[in-house]
Order: sequence, then C-alpha cells, then structure tokens
Amino acid sequence: MSTQMQESADRWIFRGTNQHKGRHVSITPQNSSMKHLIYGRIRLDAETPRAEFSTGKLETGLICLSGECAIKAGGETHGIGRYDSIYIPRDADVEVTTETAVDLVECSAEVDGKYPLQVVRYADVERDGSLKFKTGGAANSRTVNIAIGKNVEAGRILAGFTTSEPGNWTSWPPHEHASMLEELYVYYDMPPPAFGVQFVYTNPEEPEFVGVVRDGDAVVMPRGFHPNVSVPGHTISFVWLMAAHREREDRQFGVVTVQPGFDLGGSGLEASRK
Repeated sequence: MSTQMQESADRWIFRGTNQHKGRHVSITPQNSSMKHLIYGRIRLDAETPRAEFSTGKLETGLICLSGECAIKAGGETHGIGRYDSIYIPRDADVEVTTETAVDLVECSAEVDGKYPLQVVRYADVERDGSLKFKTGGAANSRTVNIAIGKNVEAGRILAGFTTSEPGNWTSWPPHEHASMLEELYVYYDMPPPAFGVQFVYTNPEEPEFVGVVRDGDAVVMPRGFHPNVSVPGHTISFVWLMAAHREREDRQFGVVTVQPGFDLGGSGLEASRK
C-alpha cells in the first residue's frame, strides 16, 4: 500500500466539512476507509443560490439541516424545508436552488438497482414512533430521527440524525454493525463552545480513535463500537449516514451487536424495529 493510500485508510476524522459554499464532497471511498459511503454538503445562499450535479451510478439522499430550497430531479421539482429529506435514484440530473439559504447533507453510495424518487416530510417522521423516538436513560438520553430508513425504498443508504440531552452519551450502550453496514457521523448544531468526544474501537483497551468533535466535523466508522458524549450544558448532535455492504440485503437499521458487558438492557434502538 502506498503512503498516500495508507494515510487515507488511517484517517478517522475530517474537520470543518461545513465550511464550503456550493456543493462540496468531503468523504469518499477514495480518500477514506469507506467501501461504499460518500458524504457531501450543499450550502447555498443569495451569493451562491444554485448547485447542479448528476448522480451517475450513485443513489443519493439529501437531508435539510436548515433553510429551504427547491430540488429538481427526474422531471419533478419538490420544495424542501428543515429536516425534510429526499431520495434521488442513480442516473438522475439534479438541480438545487434557493431564494434564501439552505444547508443540505448529502449521502450517496453506488448501486446496481434504480429505485424511485421519494420525498420524506419531517412531519411524517414525527408521527411515526418507529422513525422518531426517545431512548436511553440517566446520562444517555437522546432523540433518534430516521429520515431515510424502512420508510424509503433504496439499495444501500440509511440516514437520520440524533440529538442528546445536555452532557449525555449517545450510541449507548456501545454497539457495532460492521458485518452489514459502514457508518459516519457528521456533527451539527453545536456552536462554540460546545464540543463532544467520539470513540471508535474494536478493543476498548486500544481504541482506534478517540477525539474531540465540533460542529462540521465528520468521523468515519468502518468498524467497531462508536459511543460519544457531550460536554455538560451542551448537546451533541449528529447526522448519521450508513451504507449497506450487500445491496438491499444488509440495509437494515437497528440490527446491531452490543459490546459485551453492556448488553443486558438491549441496544436502545428497539423502537426502530417495530
């Protein structure tokens, strides 16, 4: 393996991925340890009101973190607002425009199948107890939102967002799903001085990654348990993006292995399986 390839394989954190205007792709299988998963950001405003791209061989999900926009794809145009999502199939030309400002997280993966374009309204997610639910207990309470899950027909990608209570842990008890899904976290809505600490490990005695995470940072999780914690007085909020290793077959949210010793009370994700 070349030195450059080894550095990419060993890179766990990508800093400040929300700093670019327009459309910017931060993480791909070419610059990280991801095999399928691609993460990008589309940030538009009055100065940069438009972005265009083609999905090619990739299925793509867009989640709106703030603002509003119009998304044209497959001959259809849809207005998208905060926390709404849209699934766009492969081989589609996409145009995103805004009259104000918008911040979109982009999740993509290569697929063989072509699945239908689907719009997910956050109001519908909120009404479904298996898509939005509060889980955890003392010191690990958080709210999970599944934006692109069993409610969307797709090949590989799953996506949503989680927000902790101030000073709490999330992804607790520690779990992993490397045989089926690779994952990455993108931290958002954590203005200074807020920060958290992210762990990724297969062996808790020798973690592969332990690091401070702030707004706009992204951490890849090709394998291993991956709990995190916020500092007191602040929440830790992150968009989670996943890609299944086997198209369709491995695309299952909530099928996890809990770290031995913490596995007596379930995974905390049981509501998603209902």
